[in-house]
Amino acid sequence: MNRILKTTVIAAAVMSVAGVAQARDQIRIVGSSTVYPFASYVTEEFGATTGNPTPVIESTGSGGGLRLFCNGLGEGTPDITNASRRMKPSEFERCEENGVTDITEAKIGSDGIVLGQSADNDEVNFTLEHIFLAVAAQVPVDGELVDNPYTNWSEIDGSLPDREISIYGPPTTSGTRDAFEELVMEVASEELGAYGDEGYTEIRSDGVYIDAGENDNLIVQRLSEDTGAFGIFGYSFLEENTDTISAASINGVEPEVEAISSGEYPVARSLWFYLKNQHADEVAPMYDYANMFMEELMIGSDGYLIDIGLIPLPEAEREQARQRVADRAQLTLEDLK
Repeated sequence: MNRILKTTVIAAAVMSVAGVAQARDQIRIVGSSTVYPFASYVTEEFGATTGNPTPVIESTGSGGGLRLFCNGLGEGTPDITNASRRMKPSEFERCEENGVTDITEAKIGSDGIVLGQSADNDEVNFTLEHIFLAVAAQVPVDGELVDNPYTNWSEIDGSLPDREISIYGPPTTSGTRDAFEELVMEVASEELGAYGDEGYTEIRSDGVYIDAGENDNLIVQRLSEDTGAFGIFGYSFLEENTDTISAASINGVEPEVEAISSGEYPVARSLWFYLKNQHADEVAPMYDYANMFMEELMIGSDGYLIDIGLIPLPEAEREQARQRVADRAQLTLEDLK
């Protein structure tokens, strides 16, 4: 066999193997630790009731999941990514650059970010400014921005506990961290008026804010051991641990279902997942899973996911989101601006 023919045969064989490997019936999912409990419930239900393999799901954080999702097409990349914030325009553009050009966006519900502590402590009411002054890398003192000097909550405001400031929080790859920076840091810094036109989001790195990883359950566990600390995590994790964890009020509003759903609670955000439509032909069950996730039985006001902490969208918004998934509506850059 001549060299050209031999090379052609080998290449064809490799392509054939790759094609067979890519055609599969097990869905691969990555993304947000906040969405993970809800998606895990749906994956288990999907595996138990449809005859399809239970999808493989990994908690990588929203940013990490979107990065993997946008790496390109093929077996080495996920089919679906969960996110506790909306995809950024820059992430969409990176997807396009890597050939991921047909994406459907699914909005599944709402969630609140809580500042939790051991249930053995007294109740606390923070303002957004209190929280900002505790975690910002630089804060205004006597008209100048200086490295954050606060080590005790009572130094910020005499009404706050006489306790050392110690906060377990999510890393930079987490959608919870993104939402915290947007909903707390940006808003509070703009209200303070000492940071120019743009919101200030740099978090101190002197050990007061402790990067606790992507798993919110680990933050909850640490609060049971480190009873003087606070932790930043999603409402669903509070709902699952009310026997050991309580949440601070923020601006006088407690993190409760109605307050989060209505937007009265100031640190509320939406939850999403994204579908790589270019994988749908090779991964046959992908849309069966997506449509199951969007059913009223799951995300409706009396759905299974509500029992584990999901805050339902208004009925009209649920129906609109459900229809976008059913239609495989293609996300555009303009949608994200």
